[in-house]
Amino acid sequence: MSHFYDSTRTRRRELAPGVTARSIWGERIMMSHIEIAPGAEVPLHTHPHEQAGAMLEGVMEMTIAGETRTLRPGDSYVIPGGVEHSARALEGWALTLDIFSPPREEYKD
Repeated sequence: MSHFYDSTRTRRRELAPGVTARSIWGERIMMSHIEIAPGAEVPLHTHPHEQAGAMLEGVMEMTIAGETRTLRPGDSYVIPGGVEHSARALEGWALTLDIFSPPREEYKD
């Protein structure tokens, strides 16, 4: 098992139209670079995994538990397991770094 990864060489998985993820994981944690095309949306959903994230590039509107905020680089968020959330890129491409615990099996290769 490698301890180092080149995220540009990991498999890109489509999560929704215009939304892709590149993920790496360990036994109890997963990290995903999420790219959202201009105007693309991550539909309202929920999962049992705890999720934390940070905006790296672009501008994104995110709704967590009915509260909506506009996020820019440097902004972060935490989503408890089982809480509804969604996201939408507003101005060009958006790039986030999302952390999941435990790892999401459906994101693995």
